[in-house]
Amino acid sequence: MGNRRRVAERRKTRPAVIGGMIAVVVGGAGLGAYALFGSGAAADDGTRASDQKPEVKTGPLSSAEVTTTARAFLTAWQSGKIPQAAATTDDPSAARPLLTGYTEEARIKGVTLTPGKRVGAKVPFTVKATVAYKGTEKPLAYDSTLTVVRRTSDGKPLVDWHSAVVHPDLRDGDELVTGAAGTPPVKALDRDGGELTTKKYASIGPVLDGLREKYGKEAGGKAGIELRVVRGKAAKAQDLSDKTLLELSEGTPGTVKTTLDPALQAAAERQVAKKARSSVAVVRVSTGEILAAANASRGFGTAFQGSLAPGSTMKVITSSLLLEKGLASADKKHPCPKYFTYGHWKFQNDDKFEIKNGTFKASFARSCNTAFISQAPKLKNDDLTKQAQQVFGLGLNNWAIGVPSFDGAVPVQSAAQMGASLIGQGGVRMNPLNMASVSATVKAGTFRQPYLVSPDVDGRELAKASRAMSADTLSQLRELMSYTAAYGTAAEAMAGVGGDVGAKTGTAEVDGQKKPNGWFTAYRDDLAAAGVVQQGGHGGSTAGPIVAALLKAGG
Repeated sequence: MGNRRRVAERRKTRPAVIGGMIAVVVGGAGLGAYALFGSGAAADDGTRASDQKPEVKTGPLSSAEVTTTARAFLTAWQSGKIPQAAATTDDPSAARPLLTGYTEEARIKGVTLTPGKRVGAKVPFTVKATVAYKGTEKPLAYDSTLTVVRRTSDGKPLVDWHSAVVHPDLRDGDELVTGAAGTPPVKALDRDGGELTTKKYASIGPVLDGLREKYGKEAGGKAGIELRVVRGKAAKAQDLSDKTLLELSEGTPGTVKTTLDPALQAAAERQVAKKARSSVAVVRVSTGEILAAANASRGFGTAFQGSLAPGSTMKVITSSLLLEKGLASADKKHPCPKYFTYGHWKFQNDDKFEIKNGTFKASFARSCNTAFISQAPKLKNDDLTKQAQQVFGLGLNNWAIGVPSFDGAVPVQSAAQMGASLIGQGGVRMNPLNMASVSATVKAGTFRQPYLVSPDVDGRELAKASRAMSADTLSQLRELMSYTAAYGTAAEAMAGVGGDVGAKTGTAEVDGQKKPNGWFTAYRDDLAAAGVVQQGGHGGSTAGPIVAALLKAGG
């Protein structure tokens, strides 16, 4: 819809909770009364009561404070008293223009706000209104939530302002606008000509938004009238598309054909529905066509746009580097100690295991961290970055798949962070599409950029890798992945997957999470797939069954 604008979410620091305030408040009551009704008589310490600074109330908010503050905000907003509504928030300068635009830019009138039952400092509320534009009207209804916080400076309870208070799909800096759509709608088709809809494929919403953004005007459609979220500028880094909230009049859609396979897409949707916070992508090895992509989350397309540490699935790329440099060989002995210290960090293996007198193949199949980090002293800081970019086409920010995507990141790092990057931690970031492409590169022997819309549609240029692996490196890397699928950490998930197969599991620790993210990447004949289950645990038992099921379905 026109120029897309995006913004990152703003974080606020919550006020501290200080205990024992009941005694302070009660003790201060007499002083407050004396100062109010007295005539300025001296206090016991020789100062005048009028000179005393008022006590700043702290501590948890009472139910009355939360309810009263919420009611004051909602009543003022509903009545159109925007300055008063903004004044009840902790950021009036940000609240005022958005609340004003709610009426003037979004053309929303007849607003009724009904608070629900308070839960702690949060108050849910329903919104019922009408959107009116040039003689066309439609009802609008949705739910939202506000949170009350205590201002540190004076203890006053206020609404914690974020744009999401106005509408849950808004991020700070976004706007609500009603008018002619910036881009016409599109009718997206699968590879067989069937229409792609969220009713048929629950998680495909972000893909449809991206297709409209890219091809709405080119596909020959005509824009309709709609209420939409226009993203703020800073959200460009997040690659979020504008979002239609309410269509007042339909436009005429143009048609865009994708590479998605209807049977595989349906299977992918079923698989992610079984695991919370899961995402998966499937590509055709020989062409790079994206055959399926699905996410348990409906609001964000992690499969294409996620930016997560890939854990030990990164060892596929690292192994190709070590093999090329002669620092490892599949069937030769390779160290796998319990611990290895590098850059003042002490690294260890899962459950602190070690492999004595084992081969590199054994270390890869069992996912031995120290087998890889022990080679860090022999590598340059930019070796892994170059390998990812030059051989696997990652981290150059030049993929053109047809919708917004994140193309992976392998930044140049040093010391301990460089060592961590070798096992998919540190600053390395990937998503399922990136890691499916890694497996496809191993199977094909060369990088082919994945794509959702054929470049023939718009003549765009696909990303290319500057070189391929040597024949010897490629042969050994396939041997490592094949062995892992048959006898290593991927064996249980890949049981029953026939054909020419290879796989690698991954587990990525994330600060603040009790459970790590589980990763799995694999190939079977002309298919490659990868998946992640956030906060799921080991990749072999979480993401593994999802990927294996799709490889079977595509066979």
